[in-house]
Amino acid sequence: MTALLTPRTTPNGHQPFARPAPPPQTARARATRFVLAGLRIALGWVFLWAFLDKLFGLGHETKAEAAWINGGRPTLGFLKFGTEGPFAGLYQAIAGATWADWLFMTGLAGVGVALVAGIGLRAAATAGGLLLVLMWTAVLPPANNPIIDDHLIYAGLLAVLALTDAGDTFGFGKAWARTAIVRRMPFLR
Repeated sequence: MTALLTPRTTPNGHQPFARPAPPPQTARARATRFVLAGLRIALGWVFLWAFLDKLFGLGHETKAEAAWINGGRPTLGFLKFGTEGPFAGLYQAIAGATWADWLFMTGLAGVGVALVAGIGLRAAATAGGLLLVLMWTAVLPPANNPIIDDHLIYAGLLAVLALTDAGDTFGFGKAWARTAIVRRMPFLR
């Protein structure tokens, strides 16, 4: 039994399959991980809240009678009446389409759950980034700045969260990475 637990060594005493110990984390690195985890969860809640409000009509932005579960169309109001700029016609043409409602709501829920849980951040960053850029193009130029608005900042933050494996802190990112499907398809990390 002891032989099974003893790592193999080469004739010169090296352990060819041993992984080097990770460097000790500095207080700054630990704080960075915690801040990124907090931002991940907060941004996830932004997506989840939008989904829940549109689904149930919680009265913040969506009244109960306009809730999706009550037959409301999540994409109708904003895309029909709130779009401006060069892409307004495109968005107005798809306003209230069943496929657009389903894509929008699935995107909000999927990105929100992935961010809060800390799983699938690469896929969530890609889908969420696309959704946010599309939302940015719906009202051009932005109201408070000729180019940049919060949608682009959020899209950039999504990229940072995915690139730094921010789901590993206060999330299920490490366990998710060990699943068979993620090991076969690492883009799901």
